[in-house]
Amino acid sequence: MLHANGSLLTVDVGDRTAETTTIDDELEAFIGGRGVSTKLAHDRIPFDADPLGPENRAYFASGPLQQSSMSFTGRMNMTGVSPLTDGLLSSNAGGYLSRNFVETGHSVVELAGESDELLAVHVTDEGVEFEEVPELAGATVPEVTEEMSDRHGLESENLVTIGPAGENEVRFAAAMTYDERAFGRGGLGAILGSKNVKCVSFDGDSAPEIELPNEDVQMDVHRQAATSDDIFRRQGTTHLVQILNDNFSLPTKYFSEMSFEHAEKINGDRVEEKKYKKAACSMCAFACKLPTEDEASGLETEGPEFETVMAFGSNSLVDDIVDIMKSNELCDDLGMDTISCGNTIAAYLASEDEFGNVELIHELIEKIAHREGIGDTLAEGIDRIHEDLGVENWTVKGLDFAAHDGRVVHGQGLSYAVGNRGADHMYSTMMIPEYNDIIPAEGTAGKADFLIDQENRNAVRDSAVLCQFGLGRIIEEEVFEALFDEDYEDILAVGDRVVTLERHFNNQRGRDTDDDRLPYELPDLESSIQEYYEARGWTDDGIVPSDRVADFAQAD
Repeated sequence: MLHANGSLLTVDVGDRTAETTTIDDELEAFIGGRGVSTKLAHDRIPFDADPLGPENRAYFASGPLQQSSMSFTGRMNMTGVSPLTDGLLSSNAGGYLSRNFVETGHSVVELAGESDELLAVHVTDEGVEFEEVPELAGATVPEVTEEMSDRHGLESENLVTIGPAGENEVRFAAAMTYDERAFGRGGLGAILGSKNVKCVSFDGDSAPEIELPNEDVQMDVHRQAATSDDIFRRQGTTHLVQILNDNFSLPTKYFSEMSFEHAEKINGDRVEEKKYKKAACSMCAFACKLPTEDEASGLETEGPEFETVMAFGSNSLVDDIVDIMKSNELCDDLGMDTISCGNTIAAYLASEDEFGNVELIHELIEKIAHREGIGDTLAEGIDRIHEDLGVENWTVKGLDFAAHDGRVVHGQGLSYAVGNRGADHMYSTMMIPEYNDIIPAEGTAGKADFLIDQENRNAVRDSAVLCQFGLGRIIEEEVFEALFDEDYEDILAVGDRVVTLERHFNNQRGRDTDDDRLPYELPDLESSIQEYYEARGWTDDGIVPSDRVADFAQAD
């Protein structure tokens, strides 16, 4: 089966040491990206590690397809114990980082320990340099990029950077690359902040040799990406705003309502009106990104995408797309997940009856990033503060909800309940077949097997590392088989191992069926959760038996 090549580089930022290890067996079993990072994290991070302590580790990893020239491959993975959810969590980001990462010669870079000085860590094919950068304390993401460019000729596509939010260990801080692309959900940027690492750069000219899939398959994917008339290419995910508002649900007013009367003011058409050029990720002809500008104010940003429009728009009762663009820009500059930041602010607006107060929203973004005043409280995330605010806890496993509403697409609700990441729509993307009427949106009964296939496929997607926009449109089952040179069921078996290891790690941290809960009722949810456990081979309490991981991981 196709898998990444290259070593594991372990960088201890406390000891200022670097060690290279061969991980051929791990790569063969887990492909790369999220898969191999999950395997390494499971075996190398203590099960009781404090997410913000030196025992936690951050993993950066590419997959095999980052050495191809195929569309939908301009992404890479980041993994660690989440400061927001307290469980093992992976996130991936687009942009241009992945090819520079591959050129270091490593397939995984692991950050361990904790520095006593603020650092820039420079990884190349010749070694690792530790640069003390106390003068960059409090710098925004673009300010760090400018400084690294001036000093070392490093550009945004070489860098993973945290803003003030990461330094201040905001629990939903993002790690940013290309200035505006984010390892977003789960607060992985706070892990870098806890290690006193302001940025990590990747550069070199030593990509490992790899036997890539059939050139004709790659070119066919690339051709279809370039010629597609998919609306995602014009409006990104924001075209969903109006569709979901009119036909399904658009979370509104801190999840208390399910449609927004002013959705047409913040929908994909409004975003497309502000789009001033095309943009893409590395090697990708789909070009779905959204560089936007407002000529009146001079504001330029990338996006917002659909989830940001929900969090800072409908969920906060904001009906001006430029105001949402500004929220998006602030989060990118300061280094925060727009979904969690927007939802947490919406929770505060609900507690203060201040919905629609844009000036307050922008003030709160700044205060959260710097943990000033009420921002210090909000920086902890909804799960930890909802009682203090006197609002409902719209989270699962500590992660606040994405825009795809499980109260309407019930399989997605089931996915939120059992998913190792909590209320993250990308873990299974169950909402896609429900929106498209491939399976009925209503009910959870009988959906467990379908959900498992979705989770396993997406785990392979994140191990490859592939973009979701390619899946189901162009990269379907037969393309998967051609890319990986393996039967589809054997490919999905890799995904099963990844999901199982994530669950086993979280079990060791005390997670069980009591955590697989939603803040609302769904038909047959309890029996469907049990059906899911049985199909996964887990216990009735949602525990992975040790013998289920004994063949491919340290069990305890």
